[in-house]
Amino acid sequence: MAYQETTRTSYGQRLSGSFKGIASGFLLFIAGTILLFWNEGNFVKTKKSLQEAEEVLVEMSDVSTVDPSFDGKLIHATAFANTEDVLTDGLFGVSETAIALTRKVEYYQYTEKSSSETRDLIGGGQETVTTYSYEKEWVSSPVNSASFKDPDYQSSNFVLTRVEDKTERAKNVAFGAYKLPAFIISSISGTVPAEVKLSEKELQQWENVIAETLIAQQPVIDRVTQTTGLVTNADKKVHVNNNVVYFGKSTSVPAIGDARVTLTKIMPADISIIAKVVGSTFEQYTAKNGKTVSGVSMGTVSAETMFAGKYSANNMLTWILRLLGVLLIIGGLKSMFSILPALFKVLPFLGNIVGAGVGLVCTIFGGVWSLIIIAIAWLWYRPLIGIAMLAVAIAGIWYLKKKAKEKKLAAENLQ
Repeated sequence: MAYQETTRTSYGQRLSGSFKGIASGFLLFIAGTILLFWNEGNFVKTKKSLQEAEEVLVEMSDVSTVDPSFDGKLIHATAFANTEDVLTDGLFGVSETAIALTRKVEYYQYTEKSSSETRDLIGGGQETVTTYSYEKEWVSSPVNSASFKDPDYQSSNFVLTRVEDKTERAKNVAFGAYKLPAFIISSISGTVPAEVKLSEKELQQWENVIAETLIAQQPVIDRVTQTTGLVTNADKKVHVNNNVVYFGKSTSVPAIGDARVTLTKIMPADISIIAKVVGSTFEQYTAKNGKTVSGVSMGTVSAETMFAGKYSANNMLTWILRLLGVLLIIGGLKSMFSILPALFKVLPFLGNIVGAGVGLVCTIFGGVWSLIIIAIAWLWYRPLIGIAMLAVAIAGIWYLKKKAKEKKLAAENLQ
């Protein structure tokens, strides 16, 4: 059954919170404004750097020998990324000739979810009912259940073992006669399972580690076992299946405290790169405006396709940050003026009417302000487009003033 917690806030506390919201709202408003201006400049700079890179790019069709004529040039090339480095994970008996070896650890834990319902009280107060629910799920790190709200679930989590996530990458990766730098190696993808090979002796060592954990956490385990049927000292607790090591009684029926470790590797493969040649290796190309350009794609991918992807990514990031900036500005304005509906919350319905009006005005003004900031940024970086956007923003302000006058005239006629 879900656990509920009810809190009440007095009228005075709500007003005090609204006053504090003025400062935080102002900071959000400023942060959103700065983000919008910076974002437009970043979009233009990134686009210009990509256009510059496209203009100077040369195709490198043969990387079998180091060609001094390409030194200092931005190139596009496709070849087999190969390595002889042997990567190991001593904890789980994995040894692979690979570009990368990754260990991912997950724990089966109770997690706390919450949802709140708030209602206004006559007199200006407020009542909030928060419902807490608990679910079992795999998570990337142990969950501290001591802070759970429901006493029945407090301190219900434990783990049979703790293992750190780990990624090891080859330091020597050949690209024909060239050597790939770390920033390209880290961009190579395509994981496949890395088989775990634990000897009987190593398996028993892990069993002993788990047994010691069980003894140390026996009070917690006994408490949870009453309802979940967790592992006991008599159970086999370490199971290996291909690239997964499972710590727990059953791999098909997970229980609180279980952990699983998944090993994956990235094997040598064909890749396509965009990078600047420096001797027998590569570095990122730095455009005249200071932006860096480079790229890695799996398989044989043309330069045109790689650049198209970069333009698309730049557009997507810009729109995401635009939306974030607008939301920060509108949210900041609503927080700054939250004192107005709070003053009228003595009568909840009246406060709701005022709140809706304040919300509408803040949304419209926030949208207009965002357009103005974006237009100013474009005036700074791209004057012609900026003028058009500024005209739209001015039209929005004119519309707001027109509507305000119409409402004023309507009110006067009613009198």
